[in-house]
Amino acid sequence: MPDKETVKPKTTHIAYTVITFALVAALCAVSGYHFLASRVQAKLFPGPGVTSVTKLSAYLPNLKKTAGDSDVYILDSGKPGDTVVVLGGTHSDEPSGYLAAVALVENAVATTGRLIVVPQADKSAFTHTIAPEAYPSRFYIKTKEGERWFSFGSRLANPVDQWPDPDIMLHYPSGQRLSGDETRNLNRSYPGRPDGVFIQRVAYAITTLIAQEKAGVTIDLHEAPLEYFFINAVAASDKARNIAVMAQLNLSFRDIEIGIEASPQNLRGLSHRELAGATQTLAFLMETANPIQGRFRGRTTPELVVTGKDVCYETAAKYKRLFVPYDETGKPLSLRVARHLAGIEELLNAFNEMNPDKAVCVDGIPSYENVISEGIGTYLHAPE
Repeated sequence: MPDKETVKPKTTHIAYTVITFALVAALCAVSGYHFLASRVQAKLFPGPGVTSVTKLSAYLPNLKKTAGDSDVYILDSGKPGDTVVVLGGTHSDEPSGYLAAVALVENAVATTGRLIVVPQADKSAFTHTIAPEAYPSRFYIKTKEGERWFSFGSRLANPVDQWPDPDIMLHYPSGQRLSGDETRNLNRSYPGRPDGVFIQRVAYAITTLIAQEKAGVTIDLHEAPLEYFFINAVAASDKARNIAVMAQLNLSFRDIEIGIEASPQNLRGLSHRELAGATQTLAFLMETANPIQGRFRGRTTPELVVTGKDVCYETAAKYKRLFVPYDETGKPLSLRVARHLAGIEELLNAFNEMNPDKAVCVDGIPSYENVISEGIGTYLHAPE
């Protein structure tokens, strides 16, 4: 019969094993909870203008039941006119494009032609963040009825949905070589391919949507760091440049300054370049100034997403390191959403003036002045 000295170590070992197992189980449970929570997305509240809702899988069935099967909101006037597609959420760490698309879904009403809105073009990117960036997973907007949350994510699709990254990305079909992690970047993956990796299939579904719905105009909404040269600007495909110039002129009359850039011929995979080439659409991409993305920022918080205020950027501005003015008022999210909505409005006005027989008229777009003075929360519905 063993004495106490031989029994005690075995008992201690068992106790340590049980405690370790319990801690690991608890850690797995917490991690699993946060993982599943990240896959849950904020609910949208379609306004009276939304006539139907479909999915990207309607245009590419193999996306069904994947994180790429984003909602597609159709606002059909029932009257003759062209079709305009607005893409938000291509990069989910660029929230003004996402919220501008949400504002359209919840407020806009097409009176001629059709408006099609995809608020989360890359839905997968909303389900994770980049750990070294210390991004928050959510941010909060005050509405008239209460507070509402929205997901904040990454520039790239979740590696859970596409892995591993290659050392070098080869764009399809051009073969252009890019950094390996760009293989999860939707805005480097157009026109996509139906049997490709996850994000290529998402890009292909969007391209097919635009082609099948015969969209005359496509507008892709983005943001950029304040130290990036292409900011507060619109990029236009060659055949869309005249419309961009007219929209720029109309925006300047409203004291909204915006630059124009041509789609680069030597960089492939971009929405405004590839969609114009693969379909008959007039393609545009708009950028606003987003402090939370930049390298000069200080602490990364949900408040920074909404207020756009950062003392480190104030210092950078004093040293003339930025491409846009910046002071203690920051670059609030409401201002950035207002810029996108005004840009959409003026691009539509310019298109309609040049194509009166195909006019797409949309009422209910929150005005630039009202969004700035009242806040974007005024135009968002609160959860039930």
